[in-house]
Amino acid sequence: MSVYLKLIWAYLKIGLFGFGGGYAMLALIEREVVNPGWITEQMFTDIVAISQMTPGPIGINSATYIGYVVTGGVWGSIIATITVMLPSFLLVVYASHFISRHKESTVIKGIFTGLRPVVIGLIASAALLMMNKQNFPDYTISVAICAVSFCLNYFTRLHPIYIICLAGITGLIVY
Repeated sequence: MSVYLKLIWAYLKIGLFGFGGGYAMLALIEREVVNPGWITEQMFTDIVAISQMTPGPIGINSATYIGYVVTGGVWGSIIATITVMLPSFLLVVYASHFISRHKESTVIKGIFTGLRPVVIGLIASAALLMMNKQNFPDYTISVAICAVSFCLNYFTRLHPIYIICLAGITGLIVY
């Protein structure tokens, strides 16, 4: 099977089953691109970091980059990006029409209530996935930076950009 067909198949699965946004997709993306050996775990960590820094959804940004790396060209980027977006686009078009017609249904309300914990679990899974040696070279210091950043974000009104800058300066000084 050609690399393009494998790429389409991988990103169709990611696009179809990646509920909850980019962070919830990370575990699935990692399984589909690192396990077959397309990229290394270190490259995956770097791609996630770059995808977070660039404008746009993390799932689409990572698909664009991984498609380029896997195929060695722009066509791989285009194919991966379109393939990861296509299922969501089609589902949203259909679902918006369907939900607008059945928004008062107890079945629809129940489905959305059941999906919420799944999305939270997938995001928590992505957080645990990113807790590796590439992101946390010294667990004690890294966990402390993470905990302080969490507390600053959760308990104060400090803008997240300031927290990111403070964490970056701390990392620069410590590491």
